[in-house]
Amino acid sequence: MCGLCGILNHADHWTSGPKDADDAGISRPAADRHMHALAANDILSLFGLKLGSWAGRYTLRSSTGKTAVVDNLGAIWVEAEKLTGHPCDPLDPAILAKFEARAR
Repeated sequence: MCGLCGILNHADHWTSGPKDADDAGISRPAADRHMHALAANDILSLFGLKLGSWAGRYTLRSSTGKTAVVDNLGAIWVEAEKLTGHPCDPLDPAILAKFEARAR
């Protein structure tokens, strides 16, 4: 998908969080996406991937330079498997053990 199509095809997803119905609160979607990407990168890095925020969406990059544009956090794992060519299960016990060991 080209960049322009990606900008025009933005869809809401439950992982984006609640919408403020009366606009009384401060909405910071770009900052929220950035923080979500940072958190996701803790696990994605174990697969050699990096997530970034761009134009209201996410970009997923492999260490070999492959890139995918992702609408929401729910679509990351399907694209991660396409980019790496193997299953990417964030709940795999081996991945969780690596994550926990790194956090110590």
